[in-house]
Amino acid sequence: MSQNKREQVISHLRYLRQELREMHLILKEDDFFPEPGELRGIIAQLEALLELVEGNTKIPLNSEAA
Repeated sequence: MSQNKREQVISHLRYLRQELREMHLILKEDDFFPEPGELRGIIAQLEALLELVEGNTKIPLNSEAA
């Protein structure tokens, strides 16, 4: 994996980890489930990461979207 892809993957994983931590805190504190749109956003980010790792970069990464 090239250094640039590696940096993209690391950055993307950090972003996803933070988003999932926030969702987990909401579940623990308020006993509420996250909005379906939030879950779809995380799934889309994971799919984009998978595409990048597999070497198929058809889907552009946007770590600001969620």
